[in-house]
Amino acid sequence: MWGVFYFMKEYLEFLKIFENAVLDAKRDIDEIELIAVSKKKPSELIREVINHGYQSFGENQIQEVENKWIELKQEFSKTRLHFVGNIQSKKTEKIFKLCDVIHSIDREKIVQKLKSCEEEYKLSKEYFIQINTGNEPQKSGVTMGESESFIDKCINKYNLEVKGLMCIPPQNVNPEDHFLKLRDLGKNFNLSSLSMGMSEDFETAIRCGATHIRVGTRIFGARS
Repeated sequence: MWGVFYFMKEYLEFLKIFENAVLDAKRDIDEIELIAVSKKKPSELIREVINHGYQSFGENQIQEVENKWIELKQEFSKTRLHFVGNIQSKKTEKIFKLCDVIHSIDREKIVQKLKSCEEEYKLSKEYFIQINTGNEPQKSGVTMGESESFIDKCINKYNLEVKGLMCIPPQNVNPEDHFLKLRDLGKNFNLSSLSMGMSEDFETAIRCGATHIRVGTRIFGARS
């Protein structure tokens, strides 16, 4: 019980910091979706957050989705589950079936599989295209040089409902440069939704126009 109490105290303190960051940026809090990334965290902690009125969550592994969210979604039907991790080709269908929003499209093979799922299940989902704004070879995401042609293909060839763009800036650099780069790219395609900003840089992301913030550690604490 003490562990849950301490967790909720930290969670509520973070919400105050988040709200202040939105006010400082002169933004409307209703235009920013705060995604509580619950990876590796147990269902009982997720339930505590849901019971405090929260409904938007994120996972980065399909195994975590299967282990926790099939039951949680049955129990809490209004929750929205975002997939924010790397998409493995063989697991694309499971991700499509179990998640409401997919943030990390970065390969045409994945786009083809998602389109096939939409046609098979007569269902469309919301998508973000992940952009590798730092062109880092070890990181997922479409490189900046290929980004415009890839976005165009997703929208006009495959007719996916691309909601916006997503990025994870390189470590130990000023994230603002990368957030602004993503924002400018989105403007070229009238994509106003920007999934950017995590525990360590969400305040900068809010100032740069983020509409979706993906926060794990500041809400749930460090992973074990």
